[in-house]
Amino acid sequence: MASSSSGSRILCASFNQDNSCFAIGTKDGFRLFDAQSGRLRYERAIGAFSIVEMLFSTSLIAIVGAGEQPSLSPRRLCLFNFITGSALRELNFLTTILAVRINRKRLIVVLQEKTYIYDINSLAILDTIDTVPNNKGLCAFSPNSEACYLALPASTTKGSALVYNTLELQSLCQIDAHRSPLAAVVFSSNGMYLATASEQGTIIRVHLVSQATKSYSLRRGSYPSTIYSLSFGPSVDLPDILVATSLSGSLHAFSLGPIIEQRNRRPNKLLGSMIPEPINDAFESSYHHVVHDVSIAGIKSYVTISSTDKVQSSSPNSTIRSNVYIITGDGHFYSYTLNISGSNELSCNLQSEFNLIDTVVEDLS
Repeated sequence: MASSSSGSRILCASFNQDNSCFAIGTKDGFRLFDAQSGRLRYERAIGAFSIVEMLFSTSLIAIVGAGEQPSLSPRRLCLFNFITGSALRELNFLTTILAVRINRKRLIVVLQEKTYIYDINSLAILDTIDTVPNNKGLCAFSPNSEACYLALPASTTKGSALVYNTLELQSLCQIDAHRSPLAAVVFSSNGMYLATASEQGTIIRVHLVSQATKSYSLRRGSYPSTIYSLSFGPSVDLPDILVATSLSGSLHAFSLGPIIEQRNRRPNKLLGSMIPEPINDAFESSYHHVVHDVSIAGIKSYVTISSTDKVQSSSPNSTIRSNVYIITGDGHFYSYTLNISGSNELSCNLQSEFNLIDTVVEDLS
């Protein structure tokens, strides 16, 4: 994800697929961090980078230059082994690379009007998808190697997402999620759910991918605001929580379990097989929590949930405890613990924070 906020010190930031590590790109180079300890694992100061993507906790990363140095073209993708310090392979394209995504099966390269799918092991090109103009390189890619789904914008005038099966190399479905164009999309860790937000930012929707017409609508607020980042809690089945960061500098947390379970118990004649977009929406606001001022308003932020646990309590329902990481475009990292009780009360505690730009590599010798 590239950052274009004014005053930003970070050109891009991304978490790896299990949220144990993260990478940032700056005008000076790129840096890799351990998310739990905050330790700087690696840095390379050779110029500006607009994309840095890790493959889980392996030594393989995908990097793209920002074009500020002739040797770091924004049209060239380099697969780099940061342990050996060597480039493994370079892929060149005719236009600027806007996004790169990786899992253990596939490499995805997003250009403005084309998206390329590669086999991650052989780097053989498997398919090319012609897309609507995607100037921001918006996409979501499931880290799950079995539910290996890719979501791309399907329209420039409304919030429709094309979901593509990158294993079968065929379109899976199209989800018409919002009236306004998409601004943020993310898959759950198991690939079963897709969350979307439009440029309006008032509504976040969660879609069951296997039933593209079945959606859950979550009201973020009544006034428009840009959604910078979305993240599901890790889960083998139903994610317990979804978080979002926005232009206002707030963190929004939604308890998904009760929402989906309650809606699934409703009679079909009330719910129907889908929520019609042009008609009345079924907004779920009682399970929405807001933590204000987690970042500076107007500075782009990147959020992820590193872990989620159910903690037994005296109330009838267990407490959901989540560890949330936030990277801000001005160069800071924050670790929070969110607790949502069985009575639907939220507590939020800041566990740690540090400056990403000033951190130095530890001497391990």
